[in-house]
Amino acid sequence: MAGFGVGVLENLINSRFGPAPLIRASYMTAVACGVDSFWVPDHLNSPFPRSICTPKYLGGARLAPRPDAYLEPWAMLGHLAAHNRIGRLRLGVGVTDTGRRNPAVTAQAAATLQLLTRGRAILGIGAGEREGNEPYGVNWSKPVARFEEGLATIRALWDSDGKLISRDSSFFPLRGAVFDLPPYKGRWPEIWVAAHGPWMLRATGRYADAWFPAFLYRPQDYARGLDAVRAAASDAGRDPMAVTPAVFWAVLTGRTHDDLEEVLTCDAAKMYPVSAGAEVWSRHGVQHPLGADFTGLQDFQPQTIDEQTALSYTAQVPRSLMKEIYLTGTPDEVIEQAALWRDHGLRYAVVVNASATQPSLRKAMTSTLPFAKVMRGLRRL
Repeated sequence: MAGFGVGVLENLINSRFGPAPLIRASYMTAVACGVDSFWVPDHLNSPFPRSICTPKYLGGARLAPRPDAYLEPWAMLGHLAAHNRIGRLRLGVGVTDTGRRNPAVTAQAAATLQLLTRGRAILGIGAGEREGNEPYGVNWSKPVARFEEGLATIRALWDSDGKLISRDSSFFPLRGAVFDLPPYKGRWPEIWVAAHGPWMLRATGRYADAWFPAFLYRPQDYARGLDAVRAAASDAGRDPMAVTPAVFWAVLTGRTHDDLEEVLTCDAAKMYPVSAGAEVWSRHGVQHPLGADFTGLQDFQPQTIDEQTALSYTAQVPRSLMKEIYLTGTPDEVIEQAALWRDHGLRYAVVVNASATQPSLRKAMTSTLPFAKVMRGLRRL
């Protein structure tokens, strides 16, 4: 890939205006900013406590009052493919998982989107989180092993050329299965893997087209992970430089430092650091409120957290942690931070406007202007 790639992720909650208007407006904004790709998440419920996703803490709740009313991502991406011919952005799920979605169904959905978009689909995938699996009766044991088998199953189905396929697996055995959808002009959707631990990094090197972590907060950690992915790719006989080094970033920005200071103090903005693991908190001299063994978002269960408990957690978030978790600053300062990651190997960033997580709906909406400047600036890296 030539140059520095940029994508934007937009939340996928049903609004007072129905399922489509806000997401289509966000898509058109992304087109106007010249980004390469448009992404939606895959959740059944909110990764933030519903107890503070209210107008008191989050202005956007006036537009989307039911924070757990997440729309189905593949259906929405199909809608965007059909109704937005302008810009022809690549469309990605960021990310689905191999727990509650059988990999054969995921392979079918991604291949369908690839045909609909004439080769512009991206399958973002990871091990998932407890909150999106266990409450719905999905077995949450061995999520990483399940993930790797799911990824191998998707590749096996795509490579089967429509022939009956049987494959042993502890999680997804195939017995005379058939997958007869064709690739678009010989190309399957790219697979972008949200990997962090050693086992996941090895699987990324073996199977993925891009490494797409969401919870690495320091560029030096990113460089070490990228080395591990490339080593695994080389061991698997693949070209290690063919794996795109990508990342997901949440951005807190504003036109002025006063705007930024205001959002940095918001309880809703502070909830994202609460989902970071205890190891990250310890770097800032603070014990995680969920304990020294808390592993992070994978085991976070926000729907069970009441308002007072949520506020007790956010009260413990140090400012230094906020600035590690987010890219923060005026647009020019955010671009300077991104350039440091580029110097550590990064070549593609997918960003979300976390500046909207504040009580003022007006300020949340006007934050799109400095965020648009960030998107344009990233394109020039």
